[in-house]
Amino acid sequence: MARGQRKTIEVKIAEKEEVIDSLKARLKSEQRELDELYKEKRDVDLKMLHEVLAEANMSAADAADVIKGYLQNQEGQEYQEGQEYQG
Repeated sequence: MARGQRKTIEVKIAEKEEVIDSLKARLKSEQRELDELYKEKRDVDLKMLHEVLAEANMSAADAADVIKGYLQNQEGQEYQEGQEYQG
């Protein structure tokens, strides 16, 4: 029985390069779509925060100060709990 012609190594390399190029293009496209989804989520989150700030009649700077105060309070509590555990 006669077999079909075997592919040369050069043909195999060219085919693999083509597959890889195709996958790179697909990956690039998927990354663009993912980036757009992240941007969309960020826009939705910012809109929600803006609405909450407007309802509370607060500026972004006011909200940042409140959050910073909250974080400092949390850090202080964690420090105290650590001291109680050690002592």
